[in-house]
Amino acid sequence: MSARGLFVTGTDTGVGKTRVAVALIHALRAHGLRVAAMKPVSAGSAVGELNEDVAALVQAANVDVDVRDVNPYAFAEPVAPHIAAESLGVRIDLEVIAEAYARLAAAADIVVVEGAGGWRVPLNEHEDMADLALRLGLPVVLVVGLRLGCLNHALLTAESIALRRVPWAGWVGNHIESAMQLTAENLVALRTRLPGPCLGVQGFFEGEGLVVNMPQWLTLPDWLVS
Repeated sequence: MSARGLFVTGTDTGVGKTRVAVALIHALRAHGLRVAAMKPVSAGSAVGELNEDVAALVQAANVDVDVRDVNPYAFAEPVAPHIAAESLGVRIDLEVIAEAYARLAAAADIVVVEGAGGWRVPLNEHEDMADLALRLGLPVVLVVGLRLGCLNHALLTAESIALRRVPWAGWVGNHIESAMQLTAENLVALRTRLPGPCLGVQGFFEGEGLVVNMPQWLTLPDWLVS
C-alpha cells in the first residue's frame, strides 16, 4: 500500500502507545492534514461500548469514518487478541484489516495505526502484529516504555523490525515510571543503538485519561509533513 501512514508499536503492553498515537495525530493535524486513526484489534471494553484506546483515537482524529473500519476487531476480554478471538470462534484476518485501512486511507491524508500489545503479539495461528505492519506497508514508530529493562526490550524489538524489513519512522521514549534511575544515560544508550531517529521523549503523566494538548516534545519527520 502506498498511502501515507504510521504504525505505532511498543516494546510491551502498557508502554503508552495510545498516548503517543494521539500526540502524533494532533501534531499532524497542526500541519493541516486530514488524519484518520486506526486500532485494528482492541481487547478490553464493556459490552456495547468503545474500547478506551479506540475512543481516544477517534476523538483525536479529524475525519468522519466508520468506527468499524477504525476498529475491525473488538473483544471485551483484556487478554491477548488471538486468545480473545479463539474464545469466540473468531479468526483475525489481516485482509479484513487491510481493506478497512484502505477505506480510511481513501478518506484521509494520513492514517495513524496503533497496534495492540507489543511488536510480536500473535493475531492468529500463524500471523502476528509484525505481519500486520508488513501487510499495510507502513513505517514503524516504536514506543519505548522508559523503565528498568527498556534497553533490552527496545533493542530486541528493533532487531525484529529489521529482520522483517519494515521501515523505521523513529522511536519515542515514554516515561511510565515517575522515578526511573539514570534516565538520561538510558536515553543516550537508546539514541546510540536504535536505528531510527528519536522523535521525542514524553514526560511522566499521573492520572486518568490521556493528555491531548499539543505535544511540544514531539518532532515529526520532514518526509511525513512535506
